[in-house]
Parts: sequence; C-alpha cells; structure tokens
Amino acid sequence: MGNTITEKIIALKSEQKKVNPGEFHQIKVDRVMIHDLFGPFVIQQFRKMGFKKVWDPTRVVFIFDHLVPANTIEAARHFQEIFNFADKMNISNVFEAEGICHQIMPEKGFVYPGDVIMGTDSHTCTYGAFGSFSTGIGYTEMAAILGTGEIWVKVPETILFKLSGKLPSGVDAKDIILKIIGDIGTDGATYKTMEFCGDGIAGLTMSERMTICNMAVEAGAKNGIIPVDKTTSSYYYQYSLSTDKYLTISSDDDDAVCHSTYEYDLSKLEPMVSCPHTVGNVKPVSKVSGYKIHQAFLGSCTNGRLEDLRIAASIIRGRRINPQVRFIVTPASRKIYREAIREGLVQILIDSGAIVTHPGCGLCAGNGGIIGDGERMISSNNRNYIGRMGSKDSEVFLGSPATVAASALTGYIVDPREFIR
Repeated sequence: MGNTITEKIIALKSEQKKVNPGEFHQIKVDRVMIHDLFGPFVIQQFRKMGFKKVWDPTRVVFIFDHLVPANTIEAARHFQEIFNFADKMNISNVFEAEGICHQIMPEKGFVYPGDVIMGTDSHTCTYGAFGSFSTGIGYTEMAAILGTGEIWVKVPETILFKLSGKLPSGVDAKDIILKIIGDIGTDGATYKTMEFCGDGIAGLTMSERMTICNMAVEAGAKNGIIPVDKTTSSYYYQYSLSTDKYLTISSDDDDAVCHSTYEYDLSKLEPMVSCPHTVGNVKPVSKVSGYKIHQAFLGSCTNGRLEDLRIAASIIRGRRINPQVRFIVTPASRKIYREAIREGLVQILIDSGAIVTHPGCGLCAGNGGIIGDGERMISSNNRNYIGRMGSKDSEVFLGSPATVAASALTGYIVDPREFIR
C-alpha cells in the first residue's frame, strides 16, 4: 500500500519507513514563521518553558506584516520585543515592511519541496503549493518548536482533488477553490490534507497554486498540497533561489489510500463568489450580479501577487473606477510592488482612481480601509466573517481579482468576463 505526499513527508521527518493516517509522530521541523501579531506571545511562552536558546536561529523567520506600519503604541511594543528577542537569539531572518509573510517566505527561499514548515498563521498552508507540509499552529506550540525543533503531529487522511481541463477566459484559481469549498463545506476537510493534482493543476502557475492552497484551511484542512513538477522548479530558477534542497515528491498514484476523491473539469467552471457571512456560502457570480458595492479590495496572502495586479490592470486600463466605490489595492510584497511599478500597473491603477497602498496584510488585517454600517464590499481575500473587515452590519463578498476589478468599475458585483479584453 502506497503513501500520499503528506504521508511521505511526515515519514521522512519522523525517520519512519511508513506512516498511516491517525498515527501520532514526532517530526523535525525545517522552518518556522512567526509574524508580528503573535511574536510577543510566542516569546513569553518560550521563556515560561524555561528555554534559554533557540534550537537553530537560521531556521526561524520573523515577519512584520499585520501591524505595519505600527498604528498603535502596543503595536510598536510588539516590534520592539521581537527585535530584542531576535538580537539576543542571533536570529537574522527578520523582515519589516517587506510584505505578507506567506509571500515573503517563498520569495526569500525559506520554502522548499518536502519541507515541514510551521507558522503562527492559519494560512501557512499556502506553502503546500511548493510541495511542503505546512500548517498553522498556536503560539504555545511554536514556543516549544523554538526550543526543540520538533513537534508532534497526527497523520491526516488525504482528500484528493483531481482537476482536468483548462480554465476559460475570465475564470481563475480563486474560482476553483471557492467552488470546491462551496461543494464540500467549511468543515468538509477538517484535519485532512487537501491534495490537488491532475493536468488541470499542471497548467496552473505557482501564483495560482498558492491561491488554492492558501484557502485549504477555509475547508478545515490541516494542509493543502500540490505535487512537485516543472512549474515548481521554474519558480526557484526565476527567483534565483538555491535548488540544493530540492526534493521531487508525489503521491503513489496506483495504491495510495485516500479518504475520498473529487473530480473537476476546469473548462466548465464560471466565476464564483463567496457570500456573507461564511466562506462556504458560494454561488456563481451570476446569482448575485447587480448587488451594489461601496468598496473593493485587491490584495492579501490569497490574491495580492503580480499576476493578480496584472489581471486588474488589464480590466481597468483606460477606464475609471465608479466614483461611489473605494478601490483599495495592496501588493503582497515590496518585490511585487516594485515590479508592478516597472510594468506600469501601478500607474494604470492610480489613473483609474484606485488607492494603492504599501505592501502588507492591509485591509485583511483591519489595517486601514475598514467598511462602515450597511456597506458592502467585494474582496479578493480569504475570509468574510461578520465584522472581519469593519462593521458587524456590513457585508463582504469574496471573489477573484477579475471579479473585484470589474465590480469596482461598475459599482456593483458583476461577471468579469464581459470586461476581459
């Protein structure tokens, strides 16, 4: 009986020949990511546990993204405590105002196929796009890893999603994952691996794969993961990253045992939106077309990458944002921001009336641009809970970058395909 990708990684990191779903194993961690919001709490727990030093400073990454720039005295204190701790522990991988943690980690070469990566953010599952076993944990667990370099995990069952075909024009990866979550529900993959494979996945870019794995947690998954292929390797060459630790890994196609299997023909998909107030309340955009919006947001660790900005700019170029709509655009990293400027994307967005902000979590973390009572927003981020991005009396719809941009133009939720050119 064969193994899935996740089972193979856990077996490798626990020095076992084979592991099975439901078993508990102590595994070695390759990298940890701690962001500014939870950094001080991790540090406090680390001290309470009596640790005097970090197991390996080179494997610890601190990223400031939720509270950047500091907008409260408490946020500034968070920064100070993290900087002091990093200095004392000889941790040099500290990034302030470089962008969102889940974009910075792969950009800086901290994510590799076959790695085990833990982070103090639920969307750490994003790194599964690179063939790593990555998941979010609490600050007490993180403190223990800082001291030992290891963590106990329960081997998750795997749900296999076989994607075939090619996406139609105006439909993208965000529509894929929204469709899947709408089908299986927000608890449909609780403590399971969501593995995405097939020629449909093979045809997607790394940016699109990151979008899909990023939202696996919205279905309750322990992690999302995609087989390593030529697209994966080309990413490392593109960013001039070392491939010394590169590990090609995939599930045993013939006899790997999965909890269940779903199949999707991407050519039949249409633009989707997640309606208030749960990510699983998914409908085709045609079902909500015409809903008036007051704000649109393009950004977050789900959809703030260069490809997303290109899509928005291609739709908006030469047009004006509806004067009654605030369109906020937040690049996921400084590198993306710089490239968007070089390509002229930022100029297009600004000329249209959009507000382009500094790299970071931005509005998704409630850091500027929140919406008021009775207002409605279309957003490219990953959650639309009550009060998540402003007033408890507001509504947030989740959609693709194309849907967000097209809706910002018209002032109401609209199918983006009529704006594709």
